[in-house]
Amino acid sequence: MSGLDVLFCAVGLVTAGAALLAVSSRQVLHAALWLVVTLGGLAGCYLVLGAELVALVQLLVYVGAVVVLVLFALMLTRSGGVPVVTSVPQRVAAGLVGGGTTVVLGGALLSAFGWGSVPVDGAGNEAVAATIFGTDVWPFELLSVLLLTALVAAVAVARAPVGGQDDPSHRPDPPPEVEAVQGEDA
Repeated sequence: MSGLDVLFCAVGLVTAGAALLAVSSRQVLHAALWLVVTLGGLAGCYLVLGAELVALVQLLVYVGAVVVLVLFALMLTRSGGVPVVTSVPQRVAAGLVGGGTTVVLGGALLSAFGWGSVPVDGAGNEAVAATIFGTDVWPFELLSVLLLTALVAAVAVARAPVGGQDDPSHRPDPPPEVEAVQGEDA
């Protein structure tokens, strides 16, 4: 067992532990933060395997965009501290389905490829990177503009007054001048 194998196993164990904490966390915000660790650990696994481009895309797309979007939505809705309520039978059933899926997938991969190494044919990192960042860059840029527009719209919707009027009693934290006016009226 080489040093890279030991490093891959260590990063894989950290990733698997973070994934277990992500799915077993009682608060949605904590689950989202453990998801960041899980996806970052997966990028680390890709780095150890020598797939630097896949690791970079993993960090940019999943950690940098999807998880930030989830955290942003949680902050806007202020529902990050709400506990997730699931019963014990539901958790056991989810665990059995996940374990069964792992066994079936592992069995299929072992029967198809065995324990030996599989040669990888195809374009290298340079060719894929030249295609993605050369000719295919415009769809990615348009998608980033679309996501930015969605974030700005989410902020506008979250800040919109309820019922068309900006009633200070509906605000979670009234401004100081409203408190002073209410204090003088009493």
